[in-house]
Amino acid sequence: MKISYQWMKQFVPTDWNADKTATLLTDLGLEVEGIEPFESIKGGLQGLVVGKILTAEKHPNADRLQVTTVDIGNDNVLSIVCGAANAAAGLTVVVAPVGTTIYPTQGTPWTIEKGKIRGVESHGMICAEDEIGLGTDHSGIMILEDSHQPGTLLSSLFEIDKDQIFEIGLTPNRADAMSHYGVARDLRAGMKQQGINKELIFPSTFGFAVENRTNSISIQVEDATLAPRYCGLTISGLSVQPSPSWLQNRLKSIGLKPINNVVDATNYVLHEIGQPLHAFDADRIEGGKIVVRTVDSGTKFTTLDGVERILHSEDLMICDTKKPLCIAGVFGGLDSGVTTETKNIFLESAYFNPVSIRKTAKRHGLSTDASFRFERGIDIELVESALKRAALLIKEMAGGHISSEIEDLYPKKAEAQQVFLSYEKIKQLIGQEIPVDTIKSILTSLEIKILNSTETGMGLTIPPYRVDVLREVDVVEEILRVYGYNQIDYSSKLHASIALVEKNDIHLVQKSVGDYLASTGFFEIMTNSLTSAKKQETVPLTNETKAVDILNPLSQDLAQLRTSMLFSGLEVIKHNNNRKWSNQRLFEFGKTYLQTTQGRKEHRHLCLWGVGKLHEDQWNSQAPAADFFALKSTCEQLLVRCRIAVTHTSIEVRYPFTECLHYYAGEELILSVGIVEQKLTESYDIKTPVAYAELDWDQIHSMLQKEEIKFKSIPKYPSVSRDLALLVGENITFEALRNVAHSTIGNLLTEVTLFDVYSGKNIDADKKSYGLRFTLSDPEQTLTDGQIDQSMKKLLTAFEQQFNAVLR
Repeated sequence: MKISYQWMKQFVPTDWNADKTATLLTDLGLEVEGIEPFESIKGGLQGLVVGKILTAEKHPNADRLQVTTVDIGNDNVLSIVCGAANAAAGLTVVVAPVGTTIYPTQGTPWTIEKGKIRGVESHGMICAEDEIGLGTDHSGIMILEDSHQPGTLLSSLFEIDKDQIFEIGLTPNRADAMSHYGVARDLRAGMKQQGINKELIFPSTFGFAVENRTNSISIQVEDATLAPRYCGLTISGLSVQPSPSWLQNRLKSIGLKPINNVVDATNYVLHEIGQPLHAFDADRIEGGKIVVRTVDSGTKFTTLDGVERILHSEDLMICDTKKPLCIAGVFGGLDSGVTTETKNIFLESAYFNPVSIRKTAKRHGLSTDASFRFERGIDIELVESALKRAALLIKEMAGGHISSEIEDLYPKKAEAQQVFLSYEKIKQLIGQEIPVDTIKSILTSLEIKILNSTETGMGLTIPPYRVDVLREVDVVEEILRVYGYNQIDYSSKLHASIALVEKNDIHLVQKSVGDYLASTGFFEIMTNSLTSAKKQETVPLTNETKAVDILNPLSQDLAQLRTSMLFSGLEVIKHNNNRKWSNQRLFEFGKTYLQTTQGRKEHRHLCLWGVGKLHEDQWNSQAPAADFFALKSTCEQLLVRCRIAVTHTSIEVRYPFTECLHYYAGEELILSVGIVEQKLTESYDIKTPVAYAELDWDQIHSMLQKEEIKFKSIPKYPSVSRDLALLVGENITFEALRNVAHSTIGNLLTEVTLFDVYSGKNIDADKKSYGLRFTLSDPEQTLTDGQIDQSMKKLLTAFEQQFNAVLR
């Protein structure tokens, strides 16, 4: 938010410099992020002087140029080559000598240098008005009155407004400080705490008077909960013109573009005291009546920016008897705004429901100065005063007369918030005792009224513009920021307690697992739990579950809580692909959310994504792919590290996979890993296959073994490996063979590995060949050939009986 220092000093006169004021504002919680100088004429006309053309002769080498001699005072005559057709001897002109930086109306500043133009030296420049920021005319050089003496500084002939602009990082709760008056109010409180008493001057409305009642427009509010207060009046016989320079400069200083005297007056009051207003062309209001109401969904309405918008049934509109005129508190309509042809206006000042305005603004993707303030809450008691202030300004600049009484619809007066403040609570929260007189002084400076005072505390009435001060703790915060955080003593001792944390605390486990994944080449991502409903359309949900909708979303892209973490990762992969990072392995700990018949449910997950290769290709080898098998191996290692016993697996294809593997611990599904459907990845412009794994982190954490890890020594006796090549049915899995092997041999079998799978030539179509390696070991003795042969015979017999396996 931009605040003009000169403007603010109209409310709290002070001779402090900008840096000192900025320091106090920052201490008060209005952080000044920067101070920028402002000049109503860029560059302040520095270096430019009045000159007198003594001679003007045709350039010897150019038809359209003249060689002039120009007196710039102090017996200094410059030779300047000029291309303006109106340059002539005897004219008083603006001269930019060598070294002067000029600031054109359009374009970037540049510095005058000595040079040769078609062989003739030029020691400066005779300027047109657009070349020095004084206008837009470029038809010729700027001609001044002859009374100005050569050498006179041009800056002395023009009134240049100079200012310093504070860029304030306003926190969302400080709706009361969204104006120059609001910031001045805080500054006055801070100065009072330093022993400097300054008067806070509110803009006067003393001269307001209704001159006649010839153009009354009635007002009807259909739902007072959406518009608790609505005021309006008419001004007739005005003339819409450009605003005076002082007003234009005020608006330009805070980054606003002047439009005309009527619109500029409403913008001025908005930034002056924080009350949004809107002016309608009264002659375009049909039926002589303003109706504040909602309209049917699907109604089309064209706003001031020329965009046709489709209205929602909850959008509050300002209408006449036939049509909508304005989106209340957000944006005006194209057909009811003030133009140069406007002679009569209806001026609106209102308080609209903040939630309603915020929903409407976000629904239509609009953010205006008015909606910004209405959303956060304005001072409902300021509505009428702001209307009078704006009416007087418009009369002053545009003429006309106030042609109706103020119609003020305020059916239910807002009740002031009351809070009891305990002295003990202040000491408890601040950690230091503040004198009662100081507390009272601070509260008074903040316009918080003290209703009663006792030995233990005081009863307070909060002003209506402090919509963020609702509780005792809020009042303590107000006291502290004005008293000064720097005034609070702190101890040189650090007191800490040792927290008892369970060994399997979920955060510690996540850190351990995250460190492991990072060490293997994965990158952790953190994504938003909010997403759009459109992205989640493909997620299959039961009749008893649905996505959780956000009641007041920032935008439609953030309107639902995610039901799957898959899409977050796909967005990251797309983002990285667009930046030429194609080999990606990612992981994220996060939550998904569902609305069920039993209420809202949150579920923790660990998700992994793999795309491209495990690493970049080397000069002597190609990198392996970050595919299904690589991700499957990582997930299995994770389960081993977490000591989770997998009881069985399933290859049933489920959303969002085209091929996948599911791991179970008992009846609980703890891991699904597979390749994401191609249509899903292509919808994110991802051209390569994406491997995706989703671990049920809640289930895994609940299954973590809590007993100490048991260690055993390395076997003293050597292990023995034997290989078998088995021909089995196409539907026989390696897991089934491994389980039978362990149950057949028992503890002698320490490991079974699959080193080859073959199907094709010389193999029946319904068969496949498995190459299996069996590792046997006895911790008590060295195995003999007889024991090994007997074990392998048992294995072969079990495979033949249970799977009709044939030894190749």
